[in-house]
Amino acid sequence: MNTMAAQVAMQEVVIVGAGAMGCLFAARLQEAGATVTLIDNNAERLELIGKRGLELIDDFGCRLLKPRALLAHQLSGSVDLVVLFTKGMHSAPAVRSIAHLAQFRPVALTLQNGLGNAEILAGTFGADRVLMGTAHVPADLKAPNTVISHGFAHVRVGGYVPAARRLLDPVAELLSRSRFEATIAADIETAVWEKLAFNAALNAMAMVTGAANGEMNNGYGLRVARAVVDETTEVARAIGLELDPQQIKDAVGMALVQHPAHKASMLQDREYARPTEIENINGAIVTIGAKCGIATPVNATLADLVRIIEAKSLGNPLPS
Repeated sequence: MNTMAAQVAMQEVVIVGAGAMGCLFAARLQEAGATVTLIDNNAERLELIGKRGLELIDDFGCRLLKPRALLAHQLSGSVDLVVLFTKGMHSAPAVRSIAHLAQFRPVALTLQNGLGNAEILAGTFGADRVLMGTAHVPADLKAPNTVISHGFAHVRVGGYVPAARRLLDPVAELLSRSRFEATIAADIETAVWEKLAFNAALNAMAMVTGAANGEMNNGYGLRVARAVVDETTEVARAIGLELDPQQIKDAVGMALVQHPAHKASMLQDREYARPTEIENINGAIVTIGAKCGIATPVNATLADLVRIIEAKSLGNPLPS
């Protein structure tokens, strides 16, 4: 497909979720020439973005982009691409809020952490219209309308089902034009599980300990992280996926060394008293492992500790 055809095919883009990743992708896709609408349920943040725009600070400098910012019910008109960037526990209500867009047959893409998001999109937009992938991209919100990203920006995409693969080229082209290193993965499910193992190794431990990346770069932290990767690899193998555990462990080690001050998203959730994605990450590994008869004691322990801390922070009761 030529560039002009790809531009036309993916011109109208809706990004659901105005967190750091949603804002980063909204800004860069707008800069690349797409018409972007950012959807969220935080009316105050949307109003600020609508009035002042999105300030993007990255390795290419500082600039101001102005995507549209709307509540879901305010959105009308055709759409070519929907990108879901909410946290996993918000995916189902977020997709319900934009279900009226299904009439336009858009491509629906998830680059979220954890498992289960593509299935939710498929239920509304159709499995043959859903793409899934991974985003190894650092992003932090400095202010409600300022997003910062420095360093690597690797995105891998693939079809949720084989019939969806025909939709990959224009999406990958748009992402590449938006200054992401986008590649099409033949076996995207393996890539998603590799990212799952990476997140499981660091997020829950950071939330439980309150430690930034560099503070986990020691014998204790590395032992826990490696055990999580090994358990996740075994569960993946039980469902027919072959992960490279050493490659994942190397990626974990690099993250601890190269981004020592970074706070994992679950740790940020703890600090701001927000729900975490534990059920979509470590919790999902434990659930699938149990169905396959694979023991996952380290993942299970971390998940339980996160649940206890989260419930205390949010004032929620725990089951007896």
